[in-house]
Amino acid sequence: MESEGTKAVRTFIDSFNKQDHEAHANSLNYPHVRLANGKYMTVESAEQFARMSEKNNPRLLAEGWHHTEINSIKVIHSGDDKEHIALTMDRINAEGTVYNRFDTFWVATRQDDHWGIQFRSSFLS
Repeated sequence: MESEGTKAVRTFIDSFNKQDHEAHANSLNYPHVRLANGKYMTVESAEQFARMSEKNNPRLLAEGWHHTEINSIKVIHSGDDKEHIALTMDRINAEGTVYNRFDTFWVATRQDDHWGIQFRSSFLS
């Protein structure tokens, strides 16, 4: 049986691949924190995240992105309201070639009965 945290991960990836910015923003819990390239970024609201996600689309297309797949997923720790999840992600171009594989660590939380991703730390370059 799939955990609530991994369901939240799949919702995040599905909405990212569809570039459905509102659904993508709703796959998170807030404040949402991301650690990448040695910098922390905090997003306070779904509206702010949706705007940022939409602005990111041209950069994704410029790098040749077509979609992202979960290569591996493992729940490291699990509780009633939080899960630590280790992932390996593949960014794939239109020809179906993986052009960027990276490891990432996410924390899914339950807030007001909504499971969402609240923290991401990635080695995405």
